[in-house]
Amino acid sequence: MIVGILQPGYLPWLGFFEQMYRSDVFVMYDDVQYDKHGWRNRNRIKSPNGVQWLTVPVLIKGQGKPNIKDVRINKGERWQKKHIRTIEQNYRKAPFYDKYLGDIEAILSKSWDFLIDLDVAMIDLLGRRIGLQREILFSSDLKITGDRVERLVKICQSVNGTTFYEGESGKNYIDEGLFASAGIKVVYQQYKHPVYPQLYGEFVPYLSAIDLLFNCGDKSLDIILGKN
Repeated sequence: MIVGILQPGYLPWLGFFEQMYRSDVFVMYDDVQYDKHGWRNRNRIKSPNGVQWLTVPVLIKGQGKPNIKDVRINKGERWQKKHIRTIEQNYRKAPFYDKYLGDIEAILSKSWDFLIDLDVAMIDLLGRRIGLQREILFSSDLKITGDRVERLVKICQSVNGTTFYEGESGKNYIDEGLFASAGIKVVYQQYKHPVYPQLYGEFVPYLSAIDLLFNCGDKSLDIILGKN
């Protein structure tokens, strides 16, 4: 039983969905501290002028150190129309633009209060359009306490996990001994980013998965898994 535990992100990159694909149980790590300069509320797409950021404005000033699940979107800013317009402008010439734009636009057009709800809705949509579906659990529902690594071990135990599939950066802080004591093997993601057809010249890696979908459509999952 392979367990993946990831913080939610806005329009995540390809490696996020590779981890989801490899996991039998996928846990959204939503009750940890929100990181102001991370990927929870932003991601990158490609434009004729290079990389362009899409950022969801959030209300965190004066909120102390909120958990991800508690972060609210700043509804006073008209970010949704801006994101839709930016996606339209940069991908209208992509081969699968017409196939996927409507679904993405429908989610962006809704009135969202919490960032977590927007992120999960988009992750679910992109996962399904890529060609994978996983039941998503939330760490906040599991109500597990402990320090950073201890919590990860307990989450794996709570879903009967035998293997923890962790991002490569986990090598910097994971205590594999704690997992071994619980009978859980740690496997680190070693993701080799694929090269696929893109608009606007030289290939740019580490973009949102919508770049892959608009350009490659039904081949997206095979490309993510390195089968192209």
